[in-house]
Formats: sequence, structure tokens, C-alpha cells
Amino acid sequence: MRHKNATNRDLPPRMIRRVRKRKNGDTWVGYYYNGRDAAGGRKEIPLGGDIDQAKIEWARLERKSVPKPDHLMGALFDRYEEKIIPTKKPRTQKDNLKELKQLRKSFEQAPINSITPQIVAQYRDARTAKVRANREIALLSHMFTIAREWGLTSNANPCFGVRRNKEKPRDYYAGKAVWDAVYAEAVQELKDAMDLAYLTGQRPADVLKTAMTDLNNGFLMVGQGKTEKRLRIRIEDESNLSAFISGLLERRSMSGIKTSTLITNASGLRMSQQMLRNRWDEAREKAAVKAAIERDQTLATSIRQFQFRDIRPKAASEIELAHASRLLGHSSEEITKKVYRRVGEIVKPTK
Repeated sequence: MRHKNATNRDLPPRMIRRVRKRKNGDTWVGYYYNGRDAAGGRKEIPLGGDIDQAKIEWARLERKSVPKPDHLMGALFDRYEEKIIPTKKPRTQKDNLKELKQLRKSFEQAPINSITPQIVAQYRDARTAKVRANREIALLSHMFTIAREWGLTSNANPCFGVRRNKEKPRDYYAGKAVWDAVYAEAVQELKDAMDLAYLTGQRPADVLKTAMTDLNNGFLMVGQGKTEKRLRIRIEDESNLSAFISGLLERRSMSGIKTSTLITNASGLRMSQQMLRNRWDEAREKAAVKAAIERDQTLATSIRQFQFRDIRPKAASEIELAHASRLLGHSSEEITKKVYRRVGEIVKPTK
């Protein structure tokens, strides 16, 4: 099989670029379709010298939809969606596709080189969903970085230097009363998930995937799905984590559970995200209703605000900062302090 000429690799199949040097020093470029005549012989059909018009003619001959011009944002969006997004983690892919859908509404038909920092700032200000706008601009910025690598533009990244909307981190803290209320209404598998999440400080997805094979020589091995950070949590004798794991393994043995995943449902099946969500919503609502019946509306309101993901910052808030930062797998204590510490500094009264 004949390999495609390197000068044509950026072109659709059976499209050829011809380049000639004229006597006056100018360079002539023409495009052709590698087709067949009525007798079946090879025939190059002229497509013109304009790349965009040539692709339109190519699409007509191939009976395919017309590709978007390379100089437009729509072509960058399509190529990024095809080549880059599939390489990311599933959750990131899902988020990127939502963000890309919004970006297409504003930039699809715009020339790549027409996007300026001012236009990006105008997009930021026009979006009513301020936090989502920040994520969309971050994605747009990465797309421009890739576009420069692909040779689609030589301009500076227009997203650099554009201010982002101010974001306020979630500051909800689940105190003892809230924790105890939900825990009391939780089924056993939810209690296990809550305990493991609190004792290890890990994200819900990492808690649910923890398995017997992660227990190794006195350590709980953790591979964080979001950051790919690897941790070894020491299981010290007589610690709460050691007692929890021992009790869990004993109950598993008595129930005859065979799956290696630590957190399972009553049938011994691995707990999914949806299973966790269903059990959490049920326990939280029962706890809130009970608090309302007892006429503690403040507690009931606080219970309904409690999310399973708040267990990770609860863990980070109730231990020393340096320890919390290492346990959560953060690269700096500043991240832990700014986002995950939900309680104030301990101080003494005046007297």
C-alpha cells in the first residue's frame, strides 16, 4: 500500500496538495481530488487553490458532509473533542463535553485568530453561571494551547491574563449533632462508607473502590482516582481505623461475602455511586424529619445541607493541618487550609 505523502497528511482522504515555485519567486498551491475516469483510470480532478472551497468540493465528490474550515473555532472544537477529550478521565470527559457545548454557542463560527482577551472577558461577564464560566474558560485556554501545537494558530493564548470570576469554596461543616443524627438512621453499609470516608479522608469514589487487596503489611494502599496520587495510610494497632477494618472483616466473614471490595451492600455486591446516593438521601431525610418532629428546625435544616462529600473536609477540619494535608494527598497545606478546613483556629478566651 502506498503511503500518503507527508505534505497531504492534514488533508481528507484522496485529496492532494500540489505546490509549485513560480519564476517570479511566488509559491503556487493547488488542490486536487484523486478520482477515477469513466474507464476506471486514475484522474486528478481540480478543486481550486482555496483550501476551504477545495474541501467543499471534496465533500461533494465523496458525498460527505462539508468539513468545517480549519481557521474557524468549530474545527478546533471538533478536533479537540475527537482527539483530546477521550484521553481524560470519565468524569472530566463528561464535564468537558458540557463546557464545550456552551463554548460552541458563542465561538463556533468565529475565526481562531479573531479571539482576543477582550472577547474572552466579554464571554465571562455574559455568563450567568459564574463558576461554570471559569471552567469553560479554563477548557478554552487548554484548547488554544493545543491549537498552537497543531499549528492552527501562532497567536498568544487569549485566555492568559483574563480574570476569573471569584469563587467561594463550600464552607459547610458537619458537626457532631448532624453526624450522629444521620449515622443513627443509616443502614450498615452506609455506616461503613461513612466511617471509612472519615477515617481515611478520601473522596467518595476512592472510598467505594477500596478493596481487600489494598490492605498490605499494616497499610491501606490508596490510589486517588482524580489526581493519581498514591498514599499508604498506616493501620496502627488499637487505632480507630484498625478497629473499623477488623470489625468489617469479621462481619464479612460471618456473612460469607466473597467480593474483594470492602464496602458492599447487604447482598455482598460492590456499592455503586447510585447505591450510596440512595442510602444517603434516605438516611438524611429520616434524620431531618426526626429533628423537625422534635421541633429542632435548625438541626433539621443543617442535616438537609449535609452531603456525603462533606465528610472529607470534616476529616480535614478535625486533625492537625499538616497531617490533614498529607492524608488528603494535597501538594500544599494552602489547598487544605483554603478549601477543606471548615472550622476556625483554636484560640483562648481573654480570661
